[in-house]
Amino acid sequence: MKENSLMKKFLLVYLPVILGALIMFYPLVWMVSSSFKPELMIFKDLGIWPKQFTLDNYIDGWSGAGRISFSTYYLNTFLIVLLVIIGNMITCSMTAYAFARFKFPLKNILFSLMLATMMLPVHAVLIPQYTIFYNLGWTNSYLPLIIPKFFATDAFFIFLIVQFIRGLPSQLDEAATIDGCNKFDIYYKIIIPLCTPALVTTAIFTCIWTYNDFFSQLLYISEPKKYTVSLGLKLFLDSTGQSSFGQLFAMSSLSLLPVTIFFIMFQKLLVEGVATSGIKA
Repeated sequence: MKENSLMKKFLLVYLPVILGALIMFYPLVWMVSSSFKPELMIFKDLGIWPKQFTLDNYIDGWSGAGRISFSTYYLNTFLIVLLVIIGNMITCSMTAYAFARFKFPLKNILFSLMLATMMLPVHAVLIPQYTIFYNLGWTNSYLPLIIPKFFATDAFFIFLIVQFIRGLPSQLDEAATIDGCNKFDIYYKIIIPLCTPALVTTAIFTCIWTYNDFFSQLLYISEPKKYTVSLGLKLFLDSTGQSSFGQLFAMSSLSLLPVTIFFIMFQKLLVEGVATSGIKA
């Protein structure tokens, strides 16, 4: 009876999940496999294992299109990602601390308006934002991608950290106040260390979303030397039809490594942060 139950569970639950995972994973495997094939064999040899193996796509791809090394795109991307992570972790945690612990006029209304911005499509504010940044002279720079993050513009992360802080006993704040701590000391010495899972979750999502962002970077960056990885990849595709798919697949495969490694390193804290933030009242 037990064996039949396990077999039934496997057929009804695990087998569909495994098949779905294989279907989702196949395009990625094919892309990595094709990156080791000669350019002319990519769409002729559709098998997973290359019949002809070459590293030329990686060598030529790293040299980059337009005489700019792909390492330049990586450095530009890492710079943006690092500053955006710092901005989000600092300002979103401070804003969340204020909403979770302070009492001030119109607190509930402001919190509701903050949550409402999560429902607002990005494209609805695209033109006004671009107009502001253009008048400030920030176009063709990283400022439009970085500076807003230092003003707590990501409501999702504020909400995430608020839920986490609300689950922390308020007695900790009272005990710290008795010991002579002010509001900033409580935030810096107590709230921040206890909010590590939520902050790591913020850092991981910020890293992934910023690293994979294409539209915003395409909108504000026009000089090839300032391109990020996302914009650098599009240079391998030529509208005239002279596209380097081998180099594109090779660099796309390499571009997956940083964010994948970052995710794996902090996966445990990510799950903990999302789970605990979701159940806190």
